[in-house]
Amino acid sequence: MPPRGAARKPAGDGSPTVARGTTRWRLILAYDGSAFRGFAAQPDQVTVAGALAHALARTLRMKEPPPITCAGRTDAGVHARGQVVHVDLPATLPTLRRGTGSRAMGPEDLVAALNRQVGPSMVVKDAGPAPAGFDARRSATGRHYRYLVWNGPAPDPLLAPIAWHVRAPLDLRHLAAASDVLVGEHDFGAFCRRPPGAAKGHPLVRRVRVARWSLASGPEVGDVNDGMPGHGGRLLRFDIEADSFCHQMVRSLVAELVEVGKGGPTTADVVALLRARDRAGLPAPAPAHALCLVSVSYGP
Repeated sequence: MPPRGAARKPAGDGSPTVARGTTRWRLILAYDGSAFRGFAAQPDQVTVAGALAHALARTLRMKEPPPITCAGRTDAGVHARGQVVHVDLPATLPTLRRGTGSRAMGPEDLVAALNRQVGPSMVVKDAGPAPAGFDARRSATGRHYRYLVWNGPAPDPLLAPIAWHVRAPLDLRHLAAASDVLVGEHDFGAFCRRPPGAAKGHPLVRRVRVARWSLASGPEVGDVNDGMPGHGGRLLRFDIEADSFCHQMVRSLVAELVEVGKGGPTTADVVALLRARDRAGLPAPAPAHALCLVSVSYGP
């Protein structure tokens, strides 16, 4: 488990400017969301930003943990395979001594040192100085999230930590038709938690590029969808890509789409919700543990 506590400075939106005597670094993270109380640093809570900031401070002998800015804050329980963050680190990194020789710490050394402290709940997959003007959040042009649903009469114990168990049979045709209407630019006010201080009716316009359901495949699935006799279930995958997302947008969409897949609401009802921009009557957001931030895209 990562260390308790959080950075003394808030893991906020960061700054487009780099402080004198520092260099901006870009890190790519993967983490098991069940080990953290979300991304943002919080006092006396184990969070992604708090654990990473403390590990950076120890490794680089900084006086206090540095602020961490991410491409997309993840709620408690939400996983990531390709979260991107930036952090401003000392321009001169510590010297490593091996035997009679010495050299400056490099990116691979920093990655190894951090992973010894924060793994296996979190892994730094890559690290290095960022391009000029880089901001993990503001420079991002798209985010890709994935939600897994185990659809079968009985739970699957190996998939339970990363997939939502839905017992009722789901019709993939209905799921596909309802997700198609999400593509394009819409006000997703019906599917987003209103930002603090925002008035009712505050526009929450987002541009969705991809929204599709499929039978899952890949290393997270193993052989669950191989048609084994008597297996009694299948793993469904919902992929959605957009320029950005508002709070609880993906989980709220999945909850409504699953109801459509059960044969309740229709595609027309989803269209009506987009137009109404009102959350009244919607099911509770789908569980957080089945959601994963897969990747973040950037311009040239």
